[in-house]
Amino acid sequence: MARTLQTPRASANGCAPTDYEAADHDAGDDDMARTPSTMLPLGTLAPDFRLPDVGGRAVARDDLRSAPALLVAFLCNHCPYVKHVRDGFAAFAREYTAKGVAIVAINSNDIAEHPEDSPANMKLEARAAGYVFPYLFDESQSVAKSYHAACTPDFFVFDGARKLVYRGQMDGARPGNAVAVDGADLRAALDAVLAGKAVPVEQRASLGCNIKWKRGNEPDYFAH
Repeated sequence: MARTLQTPRASANGCAPTDYEAADHDAGDDDMARTPSTMLPLGTLAPDFRLPDVGGRAVARDDLRSAPALLVAFLCNHCPYVKHVRDGFAAFAREYTAKGVAIVAINSNDIAEHPEDSPANMKLEARAAGYVFPYLFDESQSVAKSYHAACTPDFFVFDGARKLVYRGQMDGARPGNAVAVDGADLRAALDAVLAGKAVPVEQRASLGCNIKWKRGNEPDYFAH
């Protein structure tokens, strides 16, 4: 049965969980501002990027042009929502990298306020998690803005022509719920692209900690 797209509903703390996700909150984490994906319009061409990985090597969008699909994930080190899916996403990435999918993760957080997300700590995180994809640092936050990325984690799937065919959640797993971290939504999207089939347009927003914008650098779409 197809699932319908859920429109984010504002909550009292200024975050915006959906009804489906209303209970997904760890009351012990004051920094876990629940923020949904902006749901960038389908068909959008993949915005360009050229960013350093944890080893200092620059990785660009067009370096990956030959891959049949591109998955861009906005992650960070400290967010409980990312921590919840970290191992599952690492395994998912190993599986789909082997199928030829190009995968990159981007950290756009303000490291002055969140030093745990620094490039040095990103390198440690990539090693500990077993990431097989480039983990990139968007110091200027300009790439996050170009993707209209809002939260961590936030996922974007582009087809071979680099048109957006999926954006939203990895799956329904959240801290505090019993949903398996199986990558069901990303899996369905990528399997469709690899099979040359259309990706269903009914998609569910991701939910996570808001990207930690530098003071004065917040995008227009950021809800304070």
